[in-house]
Amino acid sequence: MLSLREWIDRISEWRESGKRKVTLLAVCPNSEAVLQAAVQAAASANAPMLFAATLNQVDEDSGYTGWTQEAFVRKMEGHARDIGWDGPLYPCLDHGGPWLKDRHTLEKLTLEQTMNAVKSSLTASLKAGYSLLHIDPTVDRTLPADRPLPVELVVDRTVELIGHAESVRLQLGLPAVDYEVGTEEVHGGLVELDRFSEFLSLLKERLAAGGLGEAWPVFIVAQVGTDLHTTTFDPEAARSLYNLVRPLGSLIKGHYTDWVENPADYPATGMGGANVGPEFTSEEVLALEELEEMERKSVEGQEEQSGFMAVLESAVVESGRWQKWLQPEERGLDFTGLSLERRSWLVQTGARYIWTAAAVLAAREKLYHNVSGSVADPHAFVVDRIARSIQRYLEAFNLACSLDWLEENE
Repeated sequence: MLSLREWIDRISEWRESGKRKVTLLAVCPNSEAVLQAAVQAAASANAPMLFAATLNQVDEDSGYTGWTQEAFVRKMEGHARDIGWDGPLYPCLDHGGPWLKDRHTLEKLTLEQTMNAVKSSLTASLKAGYSLLHIDPTVDRTLPADRPLPVELVVDRTVELIGHAESVRLQLGLPAVDYEVGTEEVHGGLVELDRFSEFLSLLKERLAAGGLGEAWPVFIVAQVGTDLHTTTFDPEAARSLYNLVRPLGSLIKGHYTDWVENPADYPATGMGGANVGPEFTSEEVLALEELEEMERKSVEGQEEQSGFMAVLESAVVESGRWQKWLQPEERGLDFTGLSLERRSWLVQTGARYIWTAAAVLAAREKLYHNVSGSVADPHAFVVDRIARSIQRYLEAFNLACSLDWLEENE
């Protein structure tokens, strides 16, 4: 199996020779159904698949998915075995840095405490067999919210975390791992091109000085026009960034690729990778909503209905996580004070945090039972809908049948 660095080399070589333009897809494994769908989509397309797991999702405390790093990798591999596929699947850490795990902020951890916790998570990720670690120390909760960290501090903390990972890896005799650095977030202070260039220059200098030159990142995360509320990818920005990082041996990776309107522009402009997450949670919710509509028609007056969507909304509201995504003008409003459109969006976005809540699991089981007479396998119905959404990106990114193409052109 090619390492991610080898994929970056192939992608760059193919692009520069005019043979093929490819962008790697990273699915955020925010539920069992999404993980299963991504493995199935990769197998159907005979394509590689990355999985970008945040510390909120997967960590030593089991995150909101209920998975430790080891359990997550076992789950991923188990789904592949279930369908008899042995293609390349790459478990990755997304946004590994201080205070980027919600608990670290809620518990008001100091810099030392949160850095130590992140280092422990990096160690667990390495032991579990992760292929890529995204190192992102661009947040500092000790500073005002509108003040980004100085570039020098971002670089120092990036080098410290990479140094820890490399030390642990060598100590444990583990194979080489690849790295991703940077952020697309405005709060990270790296969005402006001058600061971005300064970050890369300092990082290269300090990694080399620390004997970590071989750990130079394969992916650099950058702002390419998209965020959680915008869906237009900026090809011109992407081309400029590609020209900036390619001589360094890296490619640009975009986050917030959800619902992007022009996904085919990613490979056309040299993007190395793209993360998608909330969109697949939304597809999972919409599939379950569709099953509930079937339930109303099939068991009305015969059995107690699941009330699944009402249970889901209640769990999202009770979790409080929906408040994380409020717009400035919505701050202070009660959930019921928001428009129906916004409430629906917040439920779809926030569902990933509470899929494992007892009430949601019970309602889902009841829903599946009630529609089993109409749908042979309700869970497969949900997984298939998510897989179709994933397939759209695999095709737009020219990943479909890419393993066949790779074998023919080696």
